[in-house]
Amino acid sequence: MTENLELHQFVDGTRTGDVSNRWLERLKMRLNCPYLGIILATMSSLFFSLCSVIVKGLVDVNPMEMASFRFVGVLLPAIPILIYTKQPVFPEGKRVILLLRCFMGTTGLMLSFYAFRHMPLADASVIIFSTPVFVAIFARAFLKEPCTLFNIVTINMTLLGVVLITRPPLVFGDDNTPLLESEKYTDKTYDIWGPVAAISSTLFGANVYILLRALKGLHFSVIMTNFGAVALVYTLIVCGSIGAVCWPSCGRDRWLVVVLGIFSFLGQILLTLSLQVEQAGPVAIARCADIVFAFVWQILFFGETPTAYSLFGALMVVSSVILTAMKKWAMTLPRESSLRKRLRIFLLE
Repeated sequence: MTENLELHQFVDGTRTGDVSNRWLERLKMRLNCPYLGIILATMSSLFFSLCSVIVKGLVDVNPMEMASFRFVGVLLPAIPILIYTKQPVFPEGKRVILLLRCFMGTTGLMLSFYAFRHMPLADASVIIFSTPVFVAIFARAFLKEPCTLFNIVTINMTLLGVVLITRPPLVFGDDNTPLLESEKYTDKTYDIWGPVAAISSTLFGANVYILLRALKGLHFSVIMTNFGAVALVYTLIVCGSIGAVCWPSCGRDRWLVVVLGIFSFLGQILLTLSLQVEQAGPVAIARCADIVFAFVWQILFFGETPTAYSLFGALMVVSSVILTAMKKWAMTLPRESSLRKRLRIFLLE
């Protein structure tokens, strides 16, 4: 879920203008499809959610090892774009921030893979997808940006949603009994380290937003290339330290690992294209489809029925993310726009 180009665009509230997108605009006009960017973003969510399914399903492959294959999918689309645009690979004056961004992003993704393995798929997806809402906390702490009433409301909604999803024993008791007997998971409960990893991944992802603001002058292909390359080395070192550097032994597992890299590649490319023809706000809203897909896959592939707590918590988190995306989108609209005036009512402005 925490893809660097998506974060870059979501933070700045701008469209990608560095790479020529004329052919996409022509395709959009030829197909007479004003929602092409939304469709591409939704397809991107489909592929990224399927990556999560593979991570959860490959129980015999270490999550850190699968993260390495995921980063191959991040690196592959970035290299040709970097070469085509003739960007500097490791620009001076930004190297420390780039390395910090790589460390935060890589650690966050590895933690998310651990969460997918040890939590219900939909619950982990909801918590990790709440990253944009927590940016306000770190922006206030590190960038001294104002924390408005809107930020306070969305942060509290998200925190309450996360509490309902994780159901900590301190609040709900030791048995974590769902609202309805029929809503229990097939595997009953999940260990505490799954939610801890998911929440930690969210916090690392929120810090990535802050670092990307310092890198907003760089072309996205530079950020992606550095992220993919450094992350690949980082995960291989982690895999080596825990003895997980090996090709999956089973033929089925090998094919699924390859499919993981392909789906990561397709998801990243579709996300890049969607941001070239559509504003970041609508794309971020469309990316909420990732959570919907996660609930569907959780029921279809793993036989896990979400509890009423999880459903209500997911609704609160998704609402917060959508409101945050709408605010970013509204800020890019002209001040005299009637749509912006209508959105102010909902965004507490």
